[in-house]
Amino acid sequence: MRIEKAVTIVTLTAALLGAAASGALAQTRHGRLFPPEDLGLLESPDRDVWQKPERIMDALGIADGSKVADVGAGGGWFTVRLARRVGPNGRVYAEDVQPQMLEATRRRAARERLGNISYQPGTAADPMLPRATLDAVLIVDAYGEIPNPLLFLQNVRASLKDGGRVGIVDYKRQGGGPGGDNRPDPASVEEVARAAGLRLVARETFLPFQFFLVFAR
Repeated sequence: MRIEKAVTIVTLTAALLGAAASGALAQTRHGRLFPPEDLGLLESPDRDVWQKPERIMDALGIADGSKVADVGAGGGWFTVRLARRVGPNGRVYAEDVQPQMLEATRRRAARERLGNISYQPGTAADPMLPRATLDAVLIVDAYGEIPNPLLFLQNVRASLKDGGRVGIVDYKRQGGGPGGDNRPDPASVEEVARAAGLRLVARETFLPFQFFLVFAR
């Protein structure tokens, strides 16, 4: 009974989180973006349980000393976890098109005393990451906000070392999560990624509410 209750709470929290995110999306010059004033909605206390950040990082081969990017970093939920994983010998590039988001991530990193993060303002077409440098790029719940995903992924590919990986995580079309046009179809994501010069490595299934595709250069 206790296990069933815990699962119910996690499911409800994730569904409410997704519904809140869907309602908060705002139209901007970059497309539909999550407003910085609603960042608190993304700080679910049980997100570690259902988001499984350690398993995501494992699937991308992220380890001590890795150089990685968190594209669409938002308030830095994944950024700080990546920074702890790669350690002082690694580097995390926190990218976002909204300066307020990067500032929120900067404050969070300062609170956690993490000094291995670079803050990278991106554009709707290009995350502006260093070329041929990264071991992995992670895009969580942001793909649907990209106006031209083909061009964007081509620029992401250019930032990767040979063999570098890209992880795209987004809500499944069924269940909680951003609605309408902001819930991408995994098959479409795969098609666009292939056209951008990336090859599919894995379709991971361990996330309960999201799909997770892994690509490589």
